[in-house]
Amino acid sequence: MMSAYNGSSSSSSMMMNRVGSSILFPIHGNVYPTGYYNVTINIGHPPKPYFLDLDTGSDLTWLQCNAPCVHCIEAPHPLYQPSNDLVACRHPLCAALHPPDYKCESPDQCDYEVEYADGGSSLGVLVRDVFSLNYTNGVRLSPRLALGLSSIGIDIIANAGGCGSEYGEVCLSSYLRVRMSYGCGYDQIPGTSYHPLDGILGLGRGKSSIVSQLQSQGLVRNVVGHCLSGRGGGFLFFGDGLYDSSHVTWTSMSQEFTKYYSPGSAELHFGGKATGIKNLIVIFDSGSSYTYLNSQAYQALTLLLKKELSGRSLKEAPEDQTLPLCWKGRKPFRSVHDAKKYFKTSLALAFANSGRRKTQFELHPEAYLIISNKGNVCLGILNGTQVGLQNLNVIGDISMQDRMVVYDNEKQVIGWSPANCDHLPRFKSAYYM
Repeated sequence: MMSAYNGSSSSSSMMMNRVGSSILFPIHGNVYPTGYYNVTINIGHPPKPYFLDLDTGSDLTWLQCNAPCVHCIEAPHPLYQPSNDLVACRHPLCAALHPPDYKCESPDQCDYEVEYADGGSSLGVLVRDVFSLNYTNGVRLSPRLALGLSSIGIDIIANAGGCGSEYGEVCLSSYLRVRMSYGCGYDQIPGTSYHPLDGILGLGRGKSSIVSQLQSQGLVRNVVGHCLSGRGGGFLFFGDGLYDSSHVTWTSMSQEFTKYYSPGSAELHFGGKATGIKNLIVIFDSGSSYTYLNSQAYQALTLLLKKELSGRSLKEAPEDQTLPLCWKGRKPFRSVHDAKKYFKTSLALAFANSGRRKTQFELHPEAYLIISNKGNVCLGILNGTQVGLQNLNVIGDISMQDRMVVYDNEKQVIGWSPANCDHLPRFKSAYYM
């Protein structure tokens, strides 16, 4: 779906060094049949839980709120009651959401409107409130920092009870309460890929994203990572303390397409060979359940797949409307593993990587197929041009399953590695495959 505090540099670097780096969230959901992944974030004082769609394709985090609400969609929790701590229109975080020539209608508040590729939108104002987060180490610090135009408090409280069993293998042993800015959405229009959640967790490259705000206060490195399990669930993290970079395949972020996490242009490969379909502008978007190619690439891919399947015992199943292209076998499939014998060819997107040797993002059958509730196998790569993506090509959740994907905004690189996403990691090497 598609401003830094310049306080004491010594206290900020001390915080960064002591914190070591990571905030961890369990993920819930799946590609099919749920259609999205989400995390639980505790916001307010006292904290209340909200289910947010994790979205690396947009910057702004927002909640549906009672301001009062003009148009709100069904959500799992009561509407958020907004704080009175408004972000002013001239604040750098507000400026990051608007074009340079934007004129403030209300100087004391920051109005926003975000639109998503699926036609959904949110209209509201920026507010500040307390986010209750968990570090993965035992930090015992209580700094007080400032953000923007008002002073805020950050409290890190040691967990005297040790590791919480609700987080499985991880000791989330320190508790962080930090005031951050996000959207209070009072007018929502659901898109075609509507998810019944409380709001969006914006994880993009911009200044208004949650991880950028945390980094500006010296609390984590500006790094986002996620591990989505093909069996459902997974984990999300901020900071650089939960992966070993030597296990990760890296490619540079595009300096041309800076709005998104994009490695730039790619070439489509099929069965280890170049298809001749080049200059595909690719973005990584965890807010998209499926992967999208532009019309030219999609048509080429489906022709190649149909050619590969010709003469085999699979037949197209147009009566199955789960996805645009489905096939049925002699008997219903129970898992993608059962269907793999028909789809033996791997796909790949090869990135030019600034003129150096090409880096390939491989797509094995588990990264582009689902099994529908009718027992058919369906292609989880869709025609992006038909849904309004123009020439953008989106790597969605289906193609990021069972691998660690890391967006390092400080080094300006994107990385990935096969991983076990079923369990939260104890340490850096715990989940590599």
